[in-house]
Order: sequence, then C-alpha cells, then structure tokens
Amino acid sequence: MFSRRHPILFFVLALSSITACGTIILASIIALITLGIKGGDYTRPDIMSAEKIGVVEIKGVIAEAKPFVQAIKRFREDDSIKAIVIRIDSPGGGVAPSQEIFQEIRKTVKKKKVVASMGAVAASGGYYIAAGTNKIVANPGTITGSIGVIMGFTNFQKIFEKIGLIPVVVKSCEYKDIGSPVRQMSASETRILQDLADGIHKQFILAISQGRNMEISKVKALADGRIFSGEDAKAFGLVDKLGNMEDAIEWAGQLAGIKGKASAVYIRDKKMISFIKYITETSLKHLVFRLLHPELITELTLSPAQ
Repeated sequence: MFSRRHPILFFVLALSSITACGTIILASIIALITLGIKGGDYTRPDIMSAEKIGVVEIKGVIAEAKPFVQAIKRFREDDSIKAIVIRIDSPGGGVAPSQEIFQEIRKTVKKKKVVASMGAVAASGGYYIAAGTNKIVANPGTITGSIGVIMGFTNFQKIFEKIGLIPVVVKSCEYKDIGSPVRQMSASETRILQDLADGIHKQFILAISQGRNMEISKVKALADGRIFSGEDAKAFGLVDKLGNMEDAIEWAGQLAGIKGKASAVYIRDKKMISFIKYITETSLKHLVFRLLHPELITELTLSPAQ
C-alpha cells in the first residue's frame, strides 16, 4: 500500500484531506448561520448589520393568504426587523385571501412601518393589499387600480340542447344551483349576485378609504374597475411615490429611523434549507469515508507508480 511505502507523505496527505473536509463543513455551517436568524427562518446577506428590513413577496394570482400572513406576522414580532416591505407582482385574485393579508398588514402598521413596492402589476386584490400599508411605491409603468369585483358564468344550455343532452338537477332550495351552466339565470338570481358583487365592492372601497386615509367619495370616483399606470395612480393619490424596489426598501428604512443603508431580509426558501442540509450531510459522509479508507482515497486520487 502507498501508506506503507511513504508514511510521512501519507500522513501529510491524509491530514490535508481531513483539513479540506473540515473546511467544507465549516463553510456549510457558516452558510447556515449567514442565511438564517431565529432558527434559520430568514435569509440575510449582511449578518453584521443590526438594522433589517423584512421583505414579503406576493407574486401571481392571490389564491391563499396563510404563507403571507405568517411571514408578515413573523417580521412584526421580530424585534431585529425594523420595518417591512411588501413586494407585489399580482393581478389580484380571491377576495377573502386579499382581505386576510390586508387585515394582517393593518395590525402590523400599528407596530412597524410597512411600505408596498409595486412591480409590473399590482391590481385589484394586489392593490387591495397595498392599500393597507403606510406608504406605496410604484414604477411609472406599473399596472394598478382595477378597483372592482367581477363574477363570470358560462351557459351551455344551447349546446346541450343541440347534442340532445338533458341535465337533471335535484336541489333542496330555490337558489342552491345559482349560476348553473345548464340553464338561464333568473332575474332574482341576477339580483342576488349583483348585490353580492356590490357589497364586496363597498368593502373594497372602504378598505382603501381607511388604508389610504382618503374620502370615500374620492375613492368611489376611481373605483370603476379601470386600470392606471403607476404615474397616473400617483396623480390620483393611490400611490405615494414613484420608484423601484430599492427605493421602497430605502424609504422603509428612513420611516423606521434607520441610519445609513438598510439591509433586506427575506423569508428563507425551504428548498435552500434542503440543499444546505444535503451539502452538509454529504460533506460529513465524505469525511467519514476518508477517515476509514485513507489508503483507498490516496491511491485513487494520486495513482502513484509502483
């Protein structure tokens, strides 16, 4: 074996291998510390900075509120987070999820400053959420507004009649199949759905009025479903300032009284945690293998001449 022929060289190489593995493990540990605070919940690029801005990203159609509500609550209760930025890239979505996020933001503004940063689009439910913050920053070309409620139904009755398909519906009460695609909607059903849409629309208008501290009459004039550019929205009082994400983070820091440059903190991606765990476990296995089979590792990597 190579270790018997060159004991001193073998010892040096084995020690170097152990040191290299130790460096990998130490790097993984440092990565874990750098990427996480309070049990590895957040990512943060600057571990030495004490002044942090929590960033919650809301992207795509708003179908559920739980992950965003939890993130906002986490940042609100963490004393190391001085302010929060809600980054919105959403055309809207469900009414209830938007309202849940809005309410969580309203709880948070009582304790910390919250700034909304609008990306490409922050309309309908996306604007509903933004209206709950202390301040709103949008790009000049951001698509926003769309303050309204919509319900859509498709009627297939004529198609069914043409192909000879006869739907059979059994129901316990008159309006149980309201909006059914197999028959015409009655006048009373239309009124029910219209009243529902109007009621939710009023909730939307009231939320904007409260969040933006605007007169209801002024909000109503803008709440006809139309969309605005960020520039127009600022002119109408729906947005406070034009700028990008970095501007929103900087402004949030100023509102929170942070001196100097603020450092953004994001909720940590579980996939990243899994990846780091994999790297750490792989490094440990590699180290154990080297310790148990040093001669094999030496011969495979160096391939010494006989």
